[in-house]
Amino acid sequence: MSGRLRGALLGVTAAGAATAALEARPPGGAARWERTNYAGRQVSLLGGLVQATATTAALLGAGRTGAAAAVATGTAGALGAVDDLTEREGDRHVKGLRGHLTALRQRQVTTGSLKIAGIGGGALLTALLLPARGTGRAARLAERATGAALVAGSANLLNLLDLRPGRALKATCLAGAALSLAGGPGAPVAATTLGTAAAGLRDDLGERTMLGDTGANALGAALGTALAAHPSRLLRGGALTGIVALTLLSERVSFSAVIDRTPALRAVDQWGRR
Repeated sequence: MSGRLRGALLGVTAAGAATAALEARPPGGAARWERTNYAGRQVSLLGGLVQATATTAALLGAGRTGAAAAVATGTAGALGAVDDLTEREGDRHVKGLRGHLTALRQRQVTTGSLKIAGIGGGALLTALLLPARGTGRAARLAERATGAALVAGSANLLNLLDLRPGRALKATCLAGAALSLAGGPGAPVAATTLGTAAAGLRDDLGERTMLGDTGANALGAALGTALAAHPSRLLRGGALTGIVALTLLSERVSFSAVIDRTPALRAVDQWGRR
C-alpha cells in the first residue's frame, strides 16, 4: 500500500511541476498548442503534454515495471505529439484504425498510421522489458504478445474516449484506482498514473486544457503496462478481449451517442464539466 500511495503522490507532484514549467515556457510558444474543442472554445494541448511528461518522469521511480511503463508512456506521448502538431490537412478526414489502414493500402501514409506503427513498436519493447512469465518458449512468446497488445490497445482506446472534457481522465482515474487495488507489480504504475490524471482533471473539465493524442496515448499506454504486468492470466486475457471488442465497436458505433443515451454513463460523463 505504501508503494501505491507513494506513486500517487509522486504523480500529483510531477504533474504540478510539469504544469508550472511548461506553462512558463511552452515549447514553440503557447499559440502552437492552442486548439478549438468540440464546443468551439479555445483550449491548450499543453494539458496533454503535461500528462505525458509528468507520467513518464514519475514512473521512473516505480522500479523495473515503472521503467518499462515509462518507455511505453514516453513513446506513446512523443508519437501522439507528432500527430497533434504535424497532422496534415488531408489526414484529418481519416479516422479510426480502419481508416488509417485503408489509407495505407491506398499508399497514403498518414501521421496516424505512423503513430500506430511507432506505438506498436514501443509496446513490444515494453513487453520485452517486463519480467518474463511462463515456463516454455511458446508460453513466453504468448505473454510478450499479450503484453504488447495490451499496451498498444489501451493507448488507442483511451484516445478514442478523449472526445469530451474530462472523459478520458475520468476513465484513467477509474481504471488506475481499480488496477491499484488489484495489486501485483503493476499496482504502483497504476497509482502513479492515477495521480497525474487526477491532478489534470480540473483544468480539463474547465476546458482550459485538453489531452489530445499526446496525453491520451501516454496515459493509455501506462494503464496498459499496469495490466500487462499483472500476474493473473485471466485478468490480462479478459482485459485484452474487452479492449479489442471496444476498439472494433468504435468503428461502427459512436461512444458519445451511447453515453448520452445511458443515464448512468451520462451522469458520470457530465460530472464536473463546465
